[in-house]
Amino acid sequence: MIDSIVKSLENMFTETVSLRRYFHQFPELSFEEENTPKKIAEYLNSLGIKVRTDVGGRGVVGVIEGKYPGKTVALRADFDALAIQDQKEVEYKSKVPGKMHACGHDGHTAALLSVAKVLQEHRDHIKGKVVLIHQFAEEITPGGAISMIEDGCLDGVDAIFGTHLWSTIPVGKIGFHSGPIMAAADKFTVEIQGEGGHGGQPHRTCDPIILATNYIQMLQQIVSRNIDPLSSAVISVCTIHSGSSFNVIPEKVQLSGTVRTFDVEVQEIVFNRMETLLKTLCEGAGASYTFEFEKGYPPVINHQEETQFAMKCAQQLLGEEKVFDYQPQMAGEDFSYYLQKVPGTFFFTGAGNPEIGAKYPHHHPKFDIDEKALLYAAQVLAIVAVQYLEKHEGKIK
Repeated sequence: MIDSIVKSLENMFTETVSLRRYFHQFPELSFEEENTPKKIAEYLNSLGIKVRTDVGGRGVVGVIEGKYPGKTVALRADFDALAIQDQKEVEYKSKVPGKMHACGHDGHTAALLSVAKVLQEHRDHIKGKVVLIHQFAEEITPGGAISMIEDGCLDGVDAIFGTHLWSTIPVGKIGFHSGPIMAAADKFTVEIQGEGGHGGQPHRTCDPIILATNYIQMLQQIVSRNIDPLSSAVISVCTIHSGSSFNVIPEKVQLSGTVRTFDVEVQEIVFNRMETLLKTLCEGAGASYTFEFEKGYPPVINHQEETQFAMKCAQQLLGEEKVFDYQPQMAGEDFSYYLQKVPGTFFFTGAGNPEIGAKYPHHHPKFDIDEKALLYAAQVLAIVAVQYLEKHEGKIK
């Protein structure tokens, strides 16, 4: 059956690409998805797959019932886009101004729909159930995973697997890693309130811009001097807003940014030091401040057994030289919530190919993928699901 599934996915590659390009041309932002889940549900229904819509809000869940009893394995894909203007000059360029699939979610969706079609065709040989989780709103916290879980998308599921198309990995290669593989993605917002005045008379002001620049530099000392060098942390200030005139010292400065960590203790150290440094700096200068720290997705922590199992499946399919241990990434993902509930793993499918323009990082206005990655992602997900069920044949809860 494995060879038949692999061949079937190869045969429908043109359809897979067509699906991906459709979603790419009609992107929808997080929590605004209407047409995308409708299209997904229609496709699954056309295959005769049992479908539940509006799961947790806008999610879609399909269930493939194998002919034989067994365990239940889930596969997940996300389908939201980003508020970025598509700058690619390709025939499938986004048709929606200011919105594009700049992170590969269109490809995730197309790959999982292809898996659905092929596994449904092979359901008479499947020993258990395959749950197809099509998730909305991964890009913006609180994300769609939490509400979908609360609405029962993992009920009865024994293990879950997912992949992310990754433009910095060459197409044809797959990266796995046990333990933490993606970071907690937290947000901070700071406002420093000083006293404005004339740009030529700074001594009569409490300049919040000077305080803000000092604070930004001090933040980097947290990583270099308060965090164990063998641990990881990132603090990035991503926005600065202040002032409206070249000769006026403003009253306040607003900063925002992100903190990325893999460990709860490191996360708390960073949080506490950020506020302590801000308080000390402002009190010493006679300024006031507000500090908000919003915890986002927790880190994605892969389970060792499921990671090793999926990695072996990929090696058998693509060859050992194409599958490797991939270093953890500081990007965040709400797949973490699924892994807190059931064992599983989240891996990276290479989609980069500079020769065809698939060389830009995620969230870039020219982001694109080598569409051959869709086939590899679909094949690995399908084989992992089927072999997991075969491995656990007869081990029903």
